[in-house]
This record gives sequence, C-alpha cells and structure tokens, in this order.
Amino acid sequence: MSSLALALTLASGPARADAGASGAGPIRIGVNEPLTGPFAASGTYVVNGAKIAADEINAQGGVLGRKIELVIEDNKSNPTEAAAVAEKLITSDKTPVMMGAWGSSLTLAVMPKLADYETPMLVETSSSGKITTTGNPYVFRISPPSALEAEAFAPMVGKIGLKKVDFIVINNDWGRGAAADFTKMLKDKGVAVGLVETMDQGAQDMSAQLSKLKGSDADTIMITAAVDQLTLLFKQMSALGLKKRIITTGGSQNPDQIIAQAGGAADGTLHLTTFLPWYPDRTPNPKATTYFIEEWKKRGFQFAGVTESFRGYDGIRTIAQAIAKAGSTEAAQIKAAFWAVDFTGLNGQIRFAKSGPAGRESGQSKPDVYLIRIESGRVVMPEL
Repeated sequence: MSSLALALTLASGPARADAGASGAGPIRIGVNEPLTGPFAASGTYVVNGAKIAADEINAQGGVLGRKIELVIEDNKSNPTEAAAVAEKLITSDKTPVMMGAWGSSLTLAVMPKLADYETPMLVETSSSGKITTTGNPYVFRISPPSALEAEAFAPMVGKIGLKKVDFIVINNDWGRGAAADFTKMLKDKGVAVGLVETMDQGAQDMSAQLSKLKGSDADTIMITAAVDQLTLLFKQMSALGLKKRIITTGGSQNPDQIIAQAGGAADGTLHLTTFLPWYPDRTPNPKATTYFIEEWKKRGFQFAGVTESFRGYDGIRTIAQAIAKAGSTEAAQIKAAFWAVDFTGLNGQIRFAKSGPAGRESGQSKPDVYLIRIESGRVVMPEL
C-alpha cells in the first residue's frame, strides 16, 4: 500500500468533531483553473487529472470517512477573474482548501485572497519564483519554480555544449521569471546570454523577434511559452530557416501535442519536463504512473494530455493527504498539516520545504526534471 493510501485509510476511521459526524456531507475542495481563454486546454487537462484522483480516493473510502467533492470554477485565463473565483470558492462555496490556478499571473492574483481569508492553496503548475518567495504561508507548490528548474538543468549545460543562449519568452510573470532564473544559472556556468525577446500571450506573429534571433551569434534559443505559441514559433522558425538548438522550459509543456500540431518543424527540439509518461519504468512510482495512464486512456482522453493532467492528479492527492493528516476540515488545520505531507507522486517525492521570509514561509516541493527531445515525430531521451 502506498504512503498516500495508508494515510487516507488510517484517517477514514472515527472522525474528529470538526470533521463532521457519520453521515456528514462531502469534503469540498476548490479547483480554480482556466477552462476558457488562452490556457483552456491546459486547465482542462489539470481538471480531468484532478477528477481521476477524486474518484480513486472516493473509491477507497474517501478521507476522514467522507467523500471528497471538487468544486470546479473557470478563471477564464484572466488574473482578475482568478482572484474573484478564489473569493467565491472560499466565501460562497465554503471550501477550506483549494488547488490552482495554472498560470503564474493567475496564481499571483489569487494569493492576496488566500492571506485575507487564511485559506491554503495547493499550486500545481505555476513556476514564477515570486509565488514562494514573497511571504505567503498559505501557498504550497508541487511544481518547480523556474529557479529550481534551472538548478536541475545546470548539470546538463556542459554535456550538451551550450556556448551562448538567447531567449524568447511570454511577456508575463512566468516567462520573464524563467528568463531571469535561467540567465543567472547560465552565467554562473560560464555560458554567455544574449537577447531576451518577449511576446504577448495572444501573439500570432513572432517574425520580428525571430528575425533578431536568427541574426544573433547565439547557438541556442530557450523558449518559455504555452503549447499553442510553441507550435507557432516552431513553424515560423522553420519558414525563416532559423536552425539553432531549441530548448523549452516550463516543465508542463506537451511534446505530444507539439508533435501533432507542429509536425516536422518540432524535430530536434529539446524540452524540460517534470513527468515521463513515455517511459513509466523511469518514473519515481512506476505502478502509480501506469495506473494513471491507463485510467486516463480508459476515460477516452488523448495520451498527449497526461504531461499536464498528472499535476491535477498529484495536486488532489496531496490535498487529500493534508486533510487526512489534519484529521479536520478546518482551513487552519489543513494548512498546518501540509508540512507533514510525504508520499511519492508521479514526478517525485512530495514533501514541502520552507521558502520565503522567516515566519511567513510558503511550502515548496522538489519534483524531478527531465530533458527530452523530439525526433522523427516521437519523444526520446537524449544520452547525456
């Protein structure tokens, strides 16, 4: 039995008074994700992964002897809407804990609400460093901040022979933060950094930026953007005859979707990712990975979605363990119990280390980070 299943099983005995008596309703968990707008595909993947976790937990008896219920709201890929959704989930829907909010700008917009209402949130995707360094003790993140991703990539830099790197990134907290964190790491490793080009998240034509990058003497371009823009970039690079090493950051990007959309334009590109569904035996928990992939396919979803949906799956399992360890559905007790969470997720051990100003630390878990390459329309792991 896994440590997560064991924790939930042990907690499903007699519940404490604040957890509700026998016959009490389900434990509500707020889910704040982009289901419309530019990030809708990714948010939907995360939500579907979360539903698999909820169904699995409920089939095993739930938590504290009660079922869990996901209260899912659409933040419309908009920071203002994300903050409003968080307030609704807390005040109207009475959820004592949430998961969200996919994009860094969305999560940063939600964070003041967490402090105002003293409600914890599990951050499943966002990678801006500010999320865990600004001093919000209600934030617990299982995805890697860009600084951690850069740290994991550092040992690979010499092996793949980087000399000079340019960047093109989405012009938001996620993209700008990634460029800053990777720039620091690369310079520490003796790699030169040249241009840092930005693009709006809805931009369709990046030819001006790409022309500058083509004329640069850098050997590598690092990109931080969502899948649809990556697809456009690869196609436009191909049309311009821009032939340089390409490495994407972000950890949750979807190589299978890129292959389907970009075709041969994606061949040779390298991608940092935090999950290896193409090689289940190389993941930290092969049995859980296999179960998740099989369940995903059983529900009729495309395999391509698992590289993001696993975050929702692990996110809800993490929240469930925090509730179980708290023995309570009170927000303050769940917040405190996040520090005791410890189990093997699909991309590594989920346990939280303190990050941020003393006395107001956020929790940051440290997932595994892998480098994969697209070759002839399939995902391979390069030998380093």
